[in-house]
Amino acid sequence: MFTSFSSSVSFAKRNRIKRVVIVFAVLLLTCLASELFAGVLAAPTVVFLSDKNRTGRIHLENPSNKPKEVEIYFSFGIPTSDSLGNINLVLQDSSITDSRSCVDWVRAFPRKIILPPNGSQVVRLLARPPKDLPDGEYWARIVVRSQEGESSIPMAEGNEQITTKLNMIMQTAISLKYRTGDLAAQIEMNNISYTVKEKQILILADLKNTGNVSYLGVYNCLLLDADNKVISTTKGNLAVYREMRKRINLPLIKGDYKLPYTIDLKITCEGRTDIDRNDIIFGNEIAYSAVVE
Repeated sequence: MFTSFSSSVSFAKRNRIKRVVIVFAVLLLTCLASELFAGVLAAPTVVFLSDKNRTGRIHLENPSNKPKEVEIYFSFGIPTSDSLGNINLVLQDSSITDSRSCVDWVRAFPRKIILPPNGSQVVRLLARPPKDLPDGEYWARIVVRSQEGESSIPMAEGNEQITTKLNMIMQTAISLKYRTGDLAAQIEMNNISYTVKEKQILILADLKNTGNVSYLGVYNCLLLDADNKVISTTKGNLAVYREMRKRINLPLIKGDYKLPYTIDLKITCEGRTDIDRNDIIFGNEIAYSAVVE
């Protein structure tokens, strides 16, 4: 009995030690990961080039106390949506056949950088478009990839071994737009529908870009009662490159409101605060109203 009890104590002790090692590893990994996941800050979020100004720049900043290896390259990707209105962005690095891609004729200088702790760097951009480029807007994503050297992270493996190494890689994709010639922003809205649920109204609208630039705007959706009192509101930025199914969730808030309710939706190029007004091609506005039954 005594031997059995001693064995169980030893087993329990080993388990406690192992748990302590795991907890310590997780805590240390969390601390180190938060430092690594700081990544590199890049601005602006959208770069505009044109036939009048084929050069631009992005500003990189290392907010950490460790040096970062940074690489700049270009991919192609535009926002798309599924039947439920979920937005996706898939980056394509090779075999790009899209006629609106400018990946092959934009360059970054320098392409590889070592950013010192708390340091910064300006990366210059240059567009060399082909001759006789049709009017319109051409797209790319500036991918900023940053990493540190291998970091030793204690992790419990096997019999309490802690020898794992991790190499964290972070990347961000900045939108680049090259414009030439006569530009027009225009969208259509079709097949709009709504579904009333317990605590919200789900709105789905099919948007189609009929211009030759990406439509950069905002949407503002209100739920009004019979006396035009605002029950709830939701708004946000909108970017339509080709076709998109937009999903809008409008909260249903209980209160002293009179039936019937009305959905009031407006889409416009006015109101973007993240892009300089001079960089927006202003287009048409869309207004939609429906009585909630």
